[in-house]
Amino acid sequence: MHEPRPQADDSDGVINAPWEKTFSKFLTPFEEFVHRQTTSGLLLMAMAVLALVLANSGWAEAYRHMVHMPVGLAVGSWAIEKTLHHWVNDGLMALFFFLVGLELKREILVGELAAPRQAALPIVAALGGMAAPALIFLAFNPGGEAARGWGIPMATDIAFAIGALVLLAGRVPKALITFLVALAIVDDLGAVVVIALFYTDQLVLEALLLGAAILAMLVVLNLAGIRQPLPYFLLGGLLWLALLKSGVHATLAGVLTAFTIPARPKYDPGRFSMQVKELMKRFDASHRPGESILTNDDLRATVQTLENGIHKVEAPLQRLEHAMHMPVAFLIIPVFALINAGIPIDFAGLAATLAHPVTLGVGLGLVVGKFVGIAGASWLALRLGIGQLPAGTRFSQIAGVALLGGIGFTMAIFIADLGFVAEPEFLLMAKTGVLFGSLLAGVGGYTWLRLVSGR
Repeated sequence: MHEPRPQADDSDGVINAPWEKTFSKFLTPFEEFVHRQTTSGLLLMAMAVLALVLANSGWAEAYRHMVHMPVGLAVGSWAIEKTLHHWVNDGLMALFFFLVGLELKREILVGELAAPRQAALPIVAALGGMAAPALIFLAFNPGGEAARGWGIPMATDIAFAIGALVLLAGRVPKALITFLVALAIVDDLGAVVVIALFYTDQLVLEALLLGAAILAMLVVLNLAGIRQPLPYFLLGGLLWLALLKSGVHATLAGVLTAFTIPARPKYDPGRFSMQVKELMKRFDASHRPGESILTNDDLRATVQTLENGIHKVEAPLQRLEHAMHMPVAFLIIPVFALINAGIPIDFAGLAATLAHPVTLGVGLGLVVGKFVGIAGASWLALRLGIGQLPAGTRFSQIAGVALLGGIGFTMAIFIADLGFVAEPEFLLMAKTGVLFGSLLAGVGGYTWLRLVSGR
C-alpha cells in the first residue's frame, strides 16, 4: 500500500500533504474551543434529527431495542449489567462532566470567572437564568410527581448556543461570545449542584464513604505533584463505581476528578526556554543534510526530549482539556443525542402534548424563563453597579444572548431522565418541551441578534 505523495515546498523545507494546509492556521485556545463547540453543535443537531427520524419511522422498534439493549461487564465473580441507555447516560456522560469540570476549574483560576469585576455579570445572569425557568415550571406543575422536573429548563446547552452565536460572528463582538461561554459554564456548575442535591437516589453510606476516601486519594495525588494522568483516571474510575453504588449520580465523579487535576506545570516558561535553546543547539549539531531522521538516533532522541519538555511546560489541566474536547464533542455528545432524542411524536395528538403542563413548563421555562431571568438579572446587576457590559456590546445584545440561553438540549434532557425515570409519560412530555423550546429559543435568539447587530 503506497502512502499519498507529499508536496515539498523547497523554499522553507516544509513537506505538506494536500489536505494539511487546512489545519495550519494558528488558533488561540479560546478560538479553538469555540470552533469545536460550533462543530459539535452541528453534529449534535444532525444526531438529534436522526434519532427523531428513527423513532418515528419503520425502524422505531429496532431503535427502541437498541436503546434498551442490555450490555454487561464481568471480571471473575464481579459483574455489572445495564442497558445501553444507562451506559451512555451514566458512563460516557461521566467523561462529558469531566470535561465540564476541567473547563470550570480553568475559568475559575485564569478565565472569565477569575476576576470578580469581570465575572460578576455572567454569574448573576446565570443565576437569574436558572431561577426564573424553575419558577415558571413550578407555576405549571406545583405538586405531585410532575414537580420533580423543575430542574429541567435550568440548563443551557453550550455547544448549540455558541454554534448559533458564531453564525453571527461578523455582526457581534467577540466579547459577547466570551460572555455566553462564561454564562454557560456557570450554568453547567449550577446544573451539577442541582443534580447532586436534588436528583440523588437513596444514599448508601458505605459506598459514599468509600467515594470520599477515593476523592481524598485524588487530592493527595495533586498535593504530591503527580502530573501523569493515568493515576487520576484509575482512581476516577473507582470513584465512578463508588458513586454508582452510593445513590449519588455517578457522572458527578467526572467533575470531582477534574477538580483534582493539577493546574501548575512542572517547568516554568524560563526553565523551558533554556531547555529548548540547549536542545536546539544539540539538534543543529546532530543534523546531517540529506539524512533522514529515521536513521539519526541523536536527532530522534533530541526531538523526543523536546516533546517531553513541551508536555512538562503545559499544565496537566490544560493538556487534558485539549485532549478531551475531541472525543467529547465528536463522539460522546452525538451518541448521547442519538440515544436520548428519539421521542415518538403523535402528530394527531400533538396539540394535546404541547398543552400538557410538563411540556408547557419546560418549553416556556426555556424560552420565557431564560430570557426574563438572564436579561432581568443582567439589567439589575448593571443598575446596581455589580457588573459591567462586555467590551463593545450593548444591552440589546445581552438580551439576544438571554434568548439563546434557552437552548437547553443536552443537560436538560439529561436532567429529565433523572427526574422522570419512573414516569415515562412525563419524560416524553419533558423531552418534547426541550426540543420545541430549544428550537424556538435558538431561532428567536439568532433573529433578535441579527436585527439589533450591525455588520
